[in-house]
Amino acid sequence: MSERPVYLDCNATTPLDPEVEEILFHYLREEFGNAGSRTHEFGNRAKQAVQKARDQVAAVAKCQREEVLFTSGATESNNLAILGLREFAEKAGRKHIISTAIEHKAVLEPLEYLARRGFEVTLVKPEPDGAVCPAKCAAALRADTLLVSVMHVNNETGIIQPLSDIAAALANHEAFFHVDAAQGFGKRIADLQNPRIDLISVSGHKLYAPKGIGALITRRRGYSRPPLAPLLFGGGQERGLRPGTQPVALIAALGKAAELALRDHAKREARWRQIRKEALETFQGLGGIPNGDPEKALPNTLNIALPGLDSEAVMVALKDVLAISNGSACTSQNYTASHVLTAMDLPEEQIKGALRLSWCHLTPEVPWSAVMRAIDPLK
Repeated sequence: MSERPVYLDCNATTPLDPEVEEILFHYLREEFGNAGSRTHEFGNRAKQAVQKARDQVAAVAKCQREEVLFTSGATESNNLAILGLREFAEKAGRKHIISTAIEHKAVLEPLEYLARRGFEVTLVKPEPDGAVCPAKCAAALRADTLLVSVMHVNNETGIIQPLSDIAAALANHEAFFHVDAAQGFGKRIADLQNPRIDLISVSGHKLYAPKGIGALITRRRGYSRPPLAPLLFGGGQERGLRPGTQPVALIAALGKAAELALRDHAKREARWRQIRKEALETFQGLGGIPNGDPEKALPNTLNIALPGLDSEAVMVALKDVLAISNGSACTSQNYTASHVLTAMDLPEEQIKGALRLSWCHLTPEVPWSAVMRAIDPLK
């Protein structure tokens, strides 16, 4: 491991936290029962593990355990939150949706699907600092607006979106408020505890848990749940909204990750800020220009461009030093200009030179002097 580059791509996926790994393997090896088996102790213990994990995830958002549905990840949660409202929307005649131009493809593509089927979608562009303007979201509201979907933290820039202000703008409107919190859940705690947020998508592998597990929080408004219809059929699990045998080990691991996020938040953030300070000093010393306002970003992410240098060339030069990216992992196999940075109206050269660095509390010391030596010959 010491001969490998330092991993600075935690917004793509995070390493497993050691305490999460311990829980994961305990439920894979020892407590391997099916939570749906009601006739013996193995099933009962598995069911108890699932319920405990619901409580752990619910504690982060200050919601009830029955409001937590387990899914395969934030992509599935986003699809269920958006497409699951289609039947209700068509019956109610409310087929207008507001979102932003900087959402992850896991939100934009379901919206495109609905748009091809008669829905009207308004995408609010961000400001040059990377954040959307709450007033512009509020101005887009109509009587027939069904849903407002705004991400918590942008996966490319790390910019934190003004959820509380958007929630306030929705105080007297019936529209459902969905937040894709893949990058922010457990990292920005208070934001997601706002009771006006109806639906929250969670990803385990962005929170030091395994890939293949996530959650959708479906917060009740009074006594009414969001009127979601299932996308899959074949069992009664997860209130009938996500049928299939529950992956107990993955669920327990996500629960532990959520618990640790609350317990260790301050300590983790201190480490993130230390690395961000070093990263900014290094890249700005090389003439780097941050994309978006670093002060509005989660302190575990830096998106920065080096004038005159193409991001692909920089990544090649750094391949033995740092593992970084120049955009979202979901589109990196076929690189195109970032739709996020394009929506921010940044100069083309700045977009082409954009690098994304993202780290976590498990990140080792970064050899910043080696980074400078690798980039200097390119200038």
